[in-house]
Amino acid sequence: MATYAIGDIQGCYHTFQALLTRIEFDPNNDELWLVGDLVNRGSGSLEVLRWCYTHRSSLKVVLGNHDLHALVVASGFVQAHKGDTLETLLAADDKLQLLDWLRHQPLAYQAEPYPGQQYLMVHAGLLPQWTAKQVLSYAAEVEAALQGDNYLDFLAGMYGNLPDCWHDDLAGLDRLRVITNALTRLRVCTAQGAMEFSFKGELPDVPEGFMPWFDVPNRAAQASQVIFGHWSALGLQQRENIYALDTGCLWGGQLTAMHLATKAITQVQSHPLDKPIKLNTKSAASKQVIPNTPERT
Repeated sequence: MATYAIGDIQGCYHTFQALLTRIEFDPNNDELWLVGDLVNRGSGSLEVLRWCYTHRSSLKVVLGNHDLHALVVASGFVQAHKGDTLETLLAADDKLQLLDWLRHQPLAYQAEPYPGQQYLMVHAGLLPQWTAKQVLSYAAEVEAALQGDNYLDFLAGMYGNLPDCWHDDLAGLDRLRVITNALTRLRVCTAQGAMEFSFKGELPDVPEGFMPWFDVPNRAAQASQVIFGHWSALGLQQRENIYALDTGCLWGGQLTAMHLATKAITQVQSHPLDKPIKLNTKSAASKQVIPNTPERT
């Protein structure tokens, strides 16, 4: 049995299938950890979700911001954004089954797939005050709201950048929104954990006064091995206890898998049928920073 973590798919179905072929994925014996953003922007969101639903017993999934966005759009609270590619999914006969399954996925997942190799998986990041145990507990609060009978109330109030920092006495939608934003949208914050959401660029361009969430000194969860995606301009990173796997497949880069026993990396190039969007700026796919890691295949 092999266990792999895979970066943001974002509807890139053909690339996803090519990567599964490359790692010789066997759904009867192997397991995939998917870091979220299964859908949107690529041309195959429906096909990705159908594959995931069919193989759900072989998957561990956390929700990303694009997955939550699909649920909000499907519920009618917002219109699809320019660049969204959810039309086929939202018109499918099995959309309710697929979206209901998606809605019941967690925002954080922790397990030990191999002896001595425990990982915590989220889509985006962790606030510096949070221990791994607190991450799972706070994520469970959002999951209860998202999976409960009144989940539409949560989706209706989910969007927003405020509050932008954590306080233990936060309550109601404000509390759920901070947890959701940290786990699905966070890239940079202050040393005190105040989040900034507009920055999507590369490490040298992080705004003054902010830093990548994983570089905050004395983070409470710095001893935990964290797998995440979301930040395509960051590129592939394998540092001590930090594994960033979004390598810009959607933008014409690669889709990346990491073997959780060896940390070996396997990548495939974005497939033309997934219609990658071309950037006018430096491609995120060029940022493949892999210090002190096993050889890629």
